[in-house]
Amino acid sequence: MVRWFFRLLFKLFGWKVDPNLPEGARNSVMLAAPHTSNWDFPFTMAAFDILNVAVRYTIKKEFNFFIIGSILNSMGAIWVDRSPKKEGEKRRSMVEVMTELFQDRKEPLVILVTPEGSRSKRIHWKTGFYHVAMNANVPIALGYVDFKNKIAGVGKVIHPSGDMEKDMREIMEFYNSKTPKIPENFSVDVRYFGTERQEVGSEG
Repeated sequence: MVRWFFRLLFKLFGWKVDPNLPEGARNSVMLAAPHTSNWDFPFTMAAFDILNVAVRYTIKKEFNFFIIGSILNSMGAIWVDRSPKKEGEKRRSMVEVMTELFQDRKEPLVILVTPEGSRSKRIHWKTGFYHVAMNANVPIALGYVDFKNKIAGVGKVIHPSGDMEKDMREIMEFYNSKTPKIPENFSVDVRYFGTERQEVGSEG
């Protein structure tokens, strides 16, 4: 029901899907950006649903209760427990947990990540997704929403080379060309791009 509602919103607001799904996107760490408003999630999920990409996302196991848990399950939640595997060990990082999710599964897996980490402006992105991709030997797929052109999809797939600075520059160059819902709340990572964002137009 939730997915159907997202697809209805997608159609009613006049959005379209980029039909060109890059090879490797169906087994990847999938980035979702820009992320500046609550509208990003339904449009992003609708696009993946139309493309038939079974996107999952991680969430704390504490949220898995009653109605909320059922709704999140229907949208692809993977419940995460970061507690130590053995007594005396330290709490596991999200990079470790997500790497294990890929390594423990025999079938393809797509885990959605919002690297900005917030709808507010962030000039430094979270880079754990890069280390997960390296450790799990999976590509990084660049999912996007572009409010100027009302289009969503997966623009390209990057196979991490180990040269993080080079790969991150390529990622930032891609997202710099996308127009968010609230432009003043979006910045690419200045550590890899040099500027917050080059103006490419306003929302349509």
